[in-house]
Amino acid sequence: MTRDRTVRISKYLSKHLRHQPGRIGIELDPQGWVDVGTLLAAAAAHGFPFSRAELDHVVAANDKQRFAIEGGRIRARQGHSVPVDLGLPAAEPPPYLYHGTVARNIAAIRAEGLRPMGRHHVHLSADRATAERVGARRGRPVILSVDAGAMHRAGHAFRVTGNGVWLTEAVPPRFLRFPG
Repeated sequence: MTRDRTVRISKYLSKHLRHQPGRIGIELDPQGWVDVGTLLAAAAAHGFPFSRAELDHVVAANDKQRFAIEGGRIRARQGHSVPVDLGLPAAEPPPYLYHGTVARNIAAIRAEGLRPMGRHHVHLSADRATAERVGARRGRPVILSVDAGAMHRAGHAFRVTGNGVWLTEAVPPRFLRFPG
């Protein structure tokens, strides 16, 4: 399968498993799962057919492991704007986590902290390199350090996804460390 085809299917999955399942007539269960056969049939019926082998390839090859297949079902691991409960247990974070952004967002982040925007959670990385890759998607990255240990001690809940993304509802400015 070509890289272009892989990317197109991955973007299609992100759009419909995270944000707009109803657009192609699928319904996610409360935990965000949908039957693989249902997804494949809906995609084909809406003009974007792909095979189970292509789906399996996209899930396995995705550099961020955005999707999970389990028992004939598929879901996005995080990043939903539609209501889902991923069923992730609370977890104690490492002392510091990281968030990649770009310079144009820094003033708002200094004032308001990190907010989930259209998603359910703020996404944090366990290492600077991952945060840098995330921030670089929108331009020259700026890496923020999050005092996750202090947040946890102050009662903020954290969860970690199967692909290592740390989730929390918001990060108040006092827990952020800005570069320079």
